[in-house]
Amino acid sequence: MTEHQNHYTHGFHASVLRSHQWRTVENSSAYLLPELKPGQALLDVGCGPGTITAGLAERVGPGLVTAVDNSAEVLAQARQAVPESAGVRFETADVHALPFPDASFDVVHAHQVLQHVADPVAALREMHRVCRSGGVVAVRDSDYAGFTWYPAVPALDEWNALYHRVARANGGEPDAGRMLRAWALAAGFPAERVEASSSTWCFAADEDRGWWGGMWAERILSSGIADQAVREGFATRADLDRISAGWRAWAADERGWFSVLHGELICRA
Repeated sequence: MTEHQNHYTHGFHASVLRSHQWRTVENSSAYLLPELKPGQALLDVGCGPGTITAGLAERVGPGLVTAVDNSAEVLAQARQAVPESAGVRFETADVHALPFPDASFDVVHAHQVLQHVADPVAALREMHRVCRSGGVVAVRDSDYAGFTWYPAVPALDEWNALYHRVARANGGEPDAGRMLRAWALAAGFPAERVEASSSTWCFAADEDRGWWGGMWAERILSSGIADQAVREGFATRADLDRISAGWRAWAADERGWFSVLHGELICRA
C-alpha cells in the first residue's frame, strides 16, 4: 500500500460499467492514434473493462500491451472481454507506484484517471518514469464545469453541483481537463514537449440521448455517487429522485443536446 489513497467516486455499479464499456479508441483516444505504431510497448493505466485497451492493442501489435487498474474486480471483467490473442497482460497496480522498471514503455496512456487520483502530479511523474526517451505519455480527462446542455433543466445543474461536491470530498478534481497542462508542467515535463488539445462527446440523437440520460438517471440513484451523497449528507434520497427524473425528462426531449468537454495531453518523454 502506498501513502496515496485513491477513491473512485463512481464506484462499479452496472450503470457505471455500462458507460465504460461504450468507450473505444475511436471515441476516447483519437488524439493518441497518430503516435501509435506496430511493435510499441504500451501501458494502459486505469484500463477499466478493457474496451479502449483492446483497440490500443490492435494498433501496436505485435507489441505487448500491459493494462493496469487498482480494481481486481474490474480487471477480471477486462480479462473476460479482451481475447488472449490481443496480446494484453493485465495487472493490479496503483498509478502512484507502478510496478515496472524505468523506461519500460514507448507509450503510457490514461483515460479518465487523473481526475480521480490522490496526487495527479505524482501520478504523471510515475507515468513519465516508466516511459522511454522518445516515447509519449498521453492523458485525457473530462471537465465537469465545462459540460453544457440544452434545454435548461434545473435538476441537471443540481446534479453537476452535487457531483463536484462528492468528487472533491474524495480528493478528486472533477474539472481535471483544464488542469492537465498545469499538472504536466508541475510533474517536470518541459513546456515545449507538452501538446494540449480538447475534444468532446456529444449526445443529441434520440438513441444517444436516451442512453446517456438513462445511464445517469440510474447512476445518480444506485452508484457510489448516490451512496456517498446520502451517507455524507450532501443530498437526500428525495433529492436524488428529483435529479434522476430530471435526467429522464431531458433524455425524452427531442430538442435535447449534451456536450462533454475533455482536456487531452501528449507529453513527449
